[in-house]
Amino acid sequence: MAKVYEGVDATMAAWIEKQPVFFVATAPLEADGLVNLSPKGTMGTFRMVDEHTFAYLDLTGSGVETIAHLRENGRICVMFCAFDGRPGIVRLHGTGRAVTPGDPGFDEVLAGFGEAGEQRRPYLRAVIVVDVARVADSCGYAVPRMDLVEERETLDAVWRSRDDERIARYHAERNARSLDGLPGLPGAIPVAGTVA
Repeated sequence: MAKVYEGVDATMAAWIEKQPVFFVATAPLEADGLVNLSPKGTMGTFRMVDEHTFAYLDLTGSGVETIAHLRENGRICVMFCAFDGRPGIVRLHGTGRAVTPGDPGFDEVLAGFGEAGEQRRPYLRAVIVVDVARVADSCGYAVPRMDLVEERETLDAVWRSRDDERIARYHAERNARSLDGLPGLPGAIPVAGTVA
């Protein structure tokens, strides 16, 4: 049976932070806009700030839907599932914002991630910070039991092999606009001849 909580207590926070993957859902305001659902992994890149706030590192990727949707309307839901041990699902609904490099407070929110944040600073698009309005769990009985073999190192390896200029060009080519044409990364201007 699903239960709604006043906030994320220490026990739930510890469970959340040890999950190897979480899912982020956002959507534009337009009725025919595309809903986005993205898996996120890599231990150390998600953290509960307090019982009503969480943050995660938004690493450079091929799309910029989450940032664009948050810039437009702020709505976000993050879901965690237990793939081992006792079944369970936790959803955190709230209002988020993307704190990008150069924004006031960026260094402060990044510092909370310690080494995981500093290592990824060169290719970090933003720290997503969410004010949680609703915390709810559900049974998770339909979620399969699975073993984590290992984390993939590909994303970090790709971006660590590229210099600042190449990362900036990628942001301009791939992260200036969402699939629905909403503004993506602030300051990322589409390169002539590329699809925004």
